[in-house]
Parts: sequence; structure tokens; C-alpha cells
Amino acid sequence: MRGSPTDPSPSARHRRARRAAGAVASAALLLPLLGAAPYDGAGRGSAPSARLQNAFAEASARYDVPQSVLLGVSYLQSRWDDHAGAPSVTGGYGPMHLTDARTAIARSTAPHHSDGEDARGDESRGTLLPEARIPEGTRLPARLTTLTKAAELTGIPAERLRTDAAANVAGGAALLAAAQKQLGEPLGDDAADWYGAVARYSGADDTATAATYADDVFDVIRRGARRTTDAGQRVALGAQPQLRPVTAQVRGAGLRAPAAGETECPATVSCEWIPAPYEEFGDGDYGNHDLGDRPASQSIEYIVVHDTEGAWDGVLDMVQDPTYVSWQYSLRSTDGHIAQHVKAKDVAWHAGNWYINAKSIGLEHEGFLTAPDTWYTEAMYRSSARLVKYLSRKYGIPLDRQHILGHDTVPGTTTATIPSMHTDPGPYWDWRHYFALLGKPLRATSGPKGGLITVAPRYERNRPVFTGCATAGEPCPAHGSSAVRLHTGPSEDAPLVKDIGLRPTGADSTTGVNDVGSRVSTGQQYAVAGRDGDWTAIWYLGQKAWFKNPRKQPTAVHAAGAVVTPKAGLAEIPVYGRAYPEKEAYPEGVPVQSVSPLPYKLLAGQKYAVGDKVPGEYYYAPTFDTTPHRVVRGSDMYYEIQFGHRVAFVRAADVRVTPSA
Repeated sequence: MRGSPTDPSPSARHRRARRAAGAVASAALLLPLLGAAPYDGAGRGSAPSARLQNAFAEASARYDVPQSVLLGVSYLQSRWDDHAGAPSVTGGYGPMHLTDARTAIARSTAPHHSDGEDARGDESRGTLLPEARIPEGTRLPARLTTLTKAAELTGIPAERLRTDAAANVAGGAALLAAAQKQLGEPLGDDAADWYGAVARYSGADDTATAATYADDVFDVIRRGARRTTDAGQRVALGAQPQLRPVTAQVRGAGLRAPAAGETECPATVSCEWIPAPYEEFGDGDYGNHDLGDRPASQSIEYIVVHDTEGAWDGVLDMVQDPTYVSWQYSLRSTDGHIAQHVKAKDVAWHAGNWYINAKSIGLEHEGFLTAPDTWYTEAMYRSSARLVKYLSRKYGIPLDRQHILGHDTVPGTTTATIPSMHTDPGPYWDWRHYFALLGKPLRATSGPKGGLITVAPRYERNRPVFTGCATAGEPCPAHGSSAVRLHTGPSEDAPLVKDIGLRPTGADSTTGVNDVGSRVSTGQQYAVAGRDGDWTAIWYLGQKAWFKNPRKQPTAVHAAGAVVTPKAGLAEIPVYGRAYPEKEAYPEGVPVQSVSPLPYKLLAGQKYAVGDKVPGEYYYAPTFDTTPHRVVRGSDMYYEIQFGHRVAFVRAADVRVTPSA
């Protein structure tokens, strides 16, 4: 529906309704019992930090599964972490990610777009505010109930499989051995014979997804890996560069062919076409995206990383609802499988800022931002990174935090929209690991006089206190994080910096998990404003903000680059949430969009890291009929800057650009 001051024929607003998150049973294979005796523990008597490594060795011997295969599968699922027995977003427990979704996630979840944000973010159309309805008693696919099967195979109680890492490894080994037997392949030490069993372990029901998963596991085995887990366990997998698995095994695994469709995905991922509907319905309304001609009509500048706040089948249900919103791709947690819904040339409604929507591609990852232990799997991180690298090459999108945005770094369009902007994927998305997978590891690019810093804490060691994950005001579980908190002075006792956009009355920022007013995120760059011992100050939202940055465990690394500052003679300049054209650029029939500044000011003497220089641009697309659609491009130029937690824009005419040093 239409309805805004700029629309000459407004109609009533339309409140979107989210579809029920019904689950669809998959064709994942059930595994036969092995008749194994009950498991009685692993690693007893070993050094505390070696118990998990010994558990892999004992499970390997007990179930006649190559230790390298066990380690490779576990690394792809959890990077060997056990998350203190907490389940992943898909109900997966422990190092082997044994799934028990009925226990873990059979609950109502927070709606993805229920807190006031208009996912489209354009005043030329009415606000889109859906409601959530999650039914109880959903039917779950077999890939979400592997822990139950592991309990049958091993005789280990389900609760122990959830909470005991060594038992969990044994459960995973039993599943792999059962799959190997069902395929008619030999048990034993030759890892090359286990490709088909690994493919089945993925839980995928199509050959492409299963093969992609198995390829990743064997890539891990060939390269080797070594790390200390979240529980302090030292685990190593020796490299086997000559390993060549028997890949033909996956063809006999009883899986369906991948879904047909014209997907835009790299060959290295499993991808299917599940289209979002472009349909017209009651009172001239339509959904759930707009047709476009990108990049011919306008460039694609951004990729926006979201989390779904819901489980896979329900998410697919939502994006196929014409009365809901849309995004280009969804990524599944268990195996990294990708579904594409909207073509890259078209404009999806996902970011809450129409300027960003018109120039971006949205990726939804199965996850929950306020549940730090509903961890994202390595399989999904890797699949996402491959997709982003592919899109980056195809559309010339730089791989940095001013172009690879979190939904939480998309700016509000106007002062009124700032409080309702979304905060996913949140402080528990591992940006440092993600950029390493993108081939752009976060490293120092200058000496201490570079003038900029790149936020880059060690995720596992960086554990700021957050509140409100489950209950308002209550502490969230201690957990690794990509976020760094900001204070008004070089002391942890100093107040947190304030965000007048979030709290116009001047109220204090909080440690709430959804409060982005006083924190920065890994990979973001800021201009240095001062140093005091172990503390570094940056320019942030028009003020000096301090964070702890000890030399022995640095929170940021030195960087060099360009910065913007107000032109000489200007005491302050406005900051914008979108780069719209000047009014003279609009042709007849296209309503002028206001270039309204946000409540912040960029003050003389302050500096901010600069991104692209872009022309003012607006995509007018308020109707189902594409005839009146126009791309309006002005002569006013803007710079994108890293202004606070979110990016922002300043007019090029207001600033000068200088090296940061």
C-alpha cells in the first residue's frame, strides 16, 4: 500500500503478517543400529588440555572411523568447540554438532521484523510492519534429530551426548560408521573411502549440498588445522595434502538431484532457486520486492549480512509470502546450503533503508542474535564467504566493513527511524573469522602513526558483558564477541558514550545486547583521537570515545587511509542516513525526497574514516507497474563514512579529504 507525504494518492497502511514457521520433513537417511556397547568415557587420566584430542582417538578406535575424518567433520561443524553444552541455532550440540532440535529450539522465536523497522525504508510506500506467529509442534526433518539416532547407536543417554564432549564425539563416530556400513563401504583407516559417509553426515537431502559439505571436510583434512577450543582443549589435525577421496560414493547415497533454477551462485556452493513472489494483491498493493535492472541502472555497492531470527523451513515460508519482505539469499546452518530468492538485478526489501536496499544484496543466515550460544556453524560461515567473494568479484564490491555491512551497521533514514533500526547479526557474529575466510584477514596496514585503527579483538578472548539475551537486565552468558565497548574516558569506570539518535533525551547507553550506541565492531575503521596508556580514543558520533587496547592483547591494529573533516571555516556539518539527490534533480512525476540530516553533527577538528564517493541517487519504484520507475541521479556528491556503529553519509561539498596520518 502507498501512503506518505510524498505520495499524491495515499492509501491505508498495510501491516504485514509473518507466515507460520512450519517445518517440512527432509529425506535425510535413517541410519541402522551398530549394536555398540554403552560408552563409558574418553581421555581419562590424560592432561586436561588433551582430553578432547584423546576422545577423537578413542572414538576412532572404537567405531573404526579414521581419526582424520572425525576431526575434519567436527571442525567443519564447530571448529571443535563444545559451547559448554549449549545448542546451535539448529539445535546442534557439542563438537560433532549432534542435533536435537525438539529439545533445543522447539519454542517461539522473536520475529525478524517486529520491532518497528520498515524493512523497505522508503517513504514513497506505506510502512511494512509484519507480525510473528510461530506454531507449536512443528514436524522436524531428520537432519535436525541426529542426536536421537546417536543415542540409539551408542547407548549413551541423550543428555550426556548434549553435555559431555567426549561422548558427543563418540556419537558422531557412530553415525559416520553407520552411514559407511549402509553404503556398503569398508570401515577402517583409509580416509579416502569415507567421502560418501561424510556426505550423509551433512544431513542434506540433495547430492549437490552433500557433496559440497564433503568437499569442505576433505579440504580441511588436506590442509590440516590446529587450535585451542573455547574450553581450553588443544586439538590438532595433521595435514594430508595427497588425500584424494572416492567422490563417486555420493551418487549412490539415495539423495535427490539439486533443485533446478537459474541461481546466481559460485560453483563451489550448493544453491537452489526458491523464488520470492512478485505479486499484486488487494487495493493495488504488491510484494515482496521491486524489479530492477542492476547493475546497468544503478551499481550494487553493498552486501548486507543478516540473521534470520528463525529456523530454516519457517524462513523459507516467510520469503515466499507476497505480503512479507524479502532478501536475495538464505543460508542454512547445518550444512551451508544456500537458497536464492531474488535476482541480483532486482531490489529486495531487507535493510530498512531504501538507499541501501536499492544498492545492496541481502544475505540471511540461520541464527539468533540474542542467543550467543546458538552458534553459527563453520559450514555456514564458509558457504557465506564463498558466496560473498563471488558477488564481490561479479559486481566489484570491496571486501571491507564499509561495503560488507551488518544489518546493525545500516543507518536510519531519518531521525525518527534510528531507534527502530535492526541490530543483527549482533555482537556474536565472528567478523574476524569471516574476513579471514573472505581472504581479507584483519591485519595492521601501518605503524602507530597511521592515524586510523581497525577494530580486531581476538574473538574467543574478547568477552564484554551484555545483558538482556533472555531476560531484560539479566547478564547474557559469557561468550566470545566481535564487539568492543566505548567509554567517555580512559577507564572502565567511565560512563559509556551516549547516542542521541537512540536516546534523544540524553539517557545513558546500556550494556543491552541490542544497544549499539556505545560499541564498535570488528573490522570497522576509525580515526584515532588520543591515547592514554592501554586506552585508545576514536572519533565516534561527534565525540571522543575510549576503548581498552592493551599492548599485550590488542583490541585494534594500526591502519592508514583517508579521512574526512569539515572544510575550513565550518564549525560543524550535518550527517545523513542516505545519499539522496538535490531537489533540482527530480524529473516531473517523481516526488522529491527530503535530504533530512540525522541528529548528529560532525564537528571541526574531528576525523572519520572515509569510504566511497557517490552521487546522490534515488530509485523511485512505488508501484507494481514498472513503467513509472526511475533512477534519479543528482550532481551533489557524498562520502560514506564510519561515523558511529553504523555508517553514514556527508556531502562532499562540506568536507575535505586528507590522509589519516
